[in-house]
Amino acid sequence: MTLFRLDASILPATSASAELADVVEAEWRAARPGAPVVRRHLGTDPLPSDAWANATTASFTPEADRTPAQKEALALVAELADELRAADTVLLAVPLYNYGVSQHVKVWIDLVLAGAGAATPVLKDTPTILITTLGGGYGPGTPREGWDHSTGYLERIVRDVWEADLTLIKRELTLAESTPAMEPLRDLAAEARTAALDTARETARALARG
Repeated sequence: MTLFRLDASILPATSASAELADVVEAEWRAARPGAPVVRRHLGTDPLPSDAWANATTASFTPEADRTPAQKEALALVAELADELRAADTVLLAVPLYNYGVSQHVKVWIDLVLAGAGAATPVLKDTPTILITTLGGGYGPGTPREGWDHSTGYLERIVRDVWEADLTLIKRELTLAESTPAMEPLRDLAAEARTAALDTARETARALARG
């Protein structure tokens, strides 16, 4: 049994998404001692932004005419798709940045689509936990309602295109503790953190039982 874990925070030492992913991983490891964990951290080791264009143009370029960059891109997209295909469980920890999917996560998604095929269910029926963290509040009635352009897109790709057996864990108000203007929201933020940690723990344990 192999766990594939993807992180995307640009601040790994203080990452709220990593905190939740660590809980899931710890429970998974406790249920499967010694089982391998394959990691990819897009925040600390981003993928090349030109790889998607190179892989895409390589697909309709005769093999003998492909440039070294195109060949490298084809090898990379195959590697990324294979990482997902080989996983028995997938854990994705993806913060919201600038109201949407960060560029380094979008690059990864585009490259997996290029490697697996744009309509290929590369995670079909694979238990997948998507953790997403948001600095502010984006729920109904909040000033930023409708500004979260990340979660829906991620669900569409992971659940609908890749056909994963998806569980979403979402935590908002992660910046309340460090932002003076958000001080009135700190109690709500603490409650949201506790609830997300509990959900992460319960989800991982249910996954282990399954």
